[in-house]
Amino acid sequence: MADRQGPLDGIRILDLSRVLAGPFGTQVLADLGAEVIKVERPGVGDETRTWGPPYVTDPQGEDTTESAYYLCANRNKRSVTVDFSRPRGVALVKRLLARCDALVENFKVGGLAKFGLGYEQLRDEFPGLVYCSITGFGQTGPYAHRPGYDMMAQGMGGLISITGEPDRPPSKVPVAINDIMTGMYTGVAMLSALRHRDLTGEGQHVDVGLLDVQISWLANVASNYLVGGRIPQRLGTAHPNTVPYQVFPTGDGFIIIAANNDGQFERFCEVAGAPDLLDDPDFTTNALRVRNRGRLVPMVEAITRTRGTAAWMEALEAAGVPCAPVNTMDQVFADPQVQARGMQIRMPHPLAGAEVPLVGSPVKLSGTPVSYRRAPPTLGEHTEEVLSEVLGLSESECEGLRAEGVI
Repeated sequence: MADRQGPLDGIRILDLSRVLAGPFGTQVLADLGAEVIKVERPGVGDETRTWGPPYVTDPQGEDTTESAYYLCANRNKRSVTVDFSRPRGVALVKRLLARCDALVENFKVGGLAKFGLGYEQLRDEFPGLVYCSITGFGQTGPYAHRPGYDMMAQGMGGLISITGEPDRPPSKVPVAINDIMTGMYTGVAMLSALRHRDLTGEGQHVDVGLLDVQISWLANVASNYLVGGRIPQRLGTAHPNTVPYQVFPTGDGFIIIAANNDGQFERFCEVAGAPDLLDDPDFTTNALRVRNRGRLVPMVEAITRTRGTAAWMEALEAAGVPCAPVNTMDQVFADPQVQARGMQIRMPHPLAGAEVPLVGSPVKLSGTPVSYRRAPPTLGEHTEEVLSEVLGLSESECEGLRAEGVI
């Protein structure tokens, strides 16, 4: 029986995407109740299944074929293996499409057209289909046919140029954050297109490019450049528009102090026992503190080194000064707030012989909460189940397709 839970109950998505951007976007929708059928190549599957270590371990403690990377973006889906380089595989994909609301793919521009599965080839046959393409540079423009990856978009889109310490080489963001944001934008775009389809009956082509997405979420940094005309420089953890707002050293670690306005700065100075900072005419307003950060930041660093992180946290929180520790990953998942919000979950996994830990969804809906129904599927785990349930294929028909190497 099809999954019947969540606000997107009744939406069925055929997911031909791999790696991170597409799978992450469809996982967000799957958590909200959409039925996602993950179509993979027989015997190969999503490349990230092998991107390890670490891997899921079996009951004997041996590595399986499922990587931790793959687990992060593929729960609440069913895996079907179909070789759509073969005519019968293409026919099978089209039969599934006839029963789906949307298709997601991240092949190179025109990559699916050679199989007869491009948008222009399908639009007349499936007029209500929402067809979403994720590429490095979008479907148009001089770079459209180039392959694109997260770090390439980070570099070309300006993010790497502003990431890192001023006196060090530029650095990428360690998480493939542009893939994640592309997945998020893809989900929003698909829901918008499905809303339009519900009102008009018309499907459409959703075109999402990594470089476009990267530029879109430069946000205030891009706006600062467009309005002010100055090329942003690397500031480490510092903020270009407010000071002090960055990581500071303590006597035993690090702390984030976010004194974003004059009142918070005043309270920080009181807690720090530093009336000289408060009285200094160079620091009386945020604009002055930004202009004079070169003087102010070393003075604050000298002060924060005089106490441990816990002592600063206690004093600053009591004074209403925004602050936070710099947690390592073990501290993140041990944090009582993170635990209270359900940001680590566990799901049974067939290869583990037990449960595997996963990151939970941040979406909290009071009436239609997210649900965790299926662990990330093994390759082809649901092929016969989906073909039988969705297409009504018999066991013998599935056996015939398997014998031909189509599934």
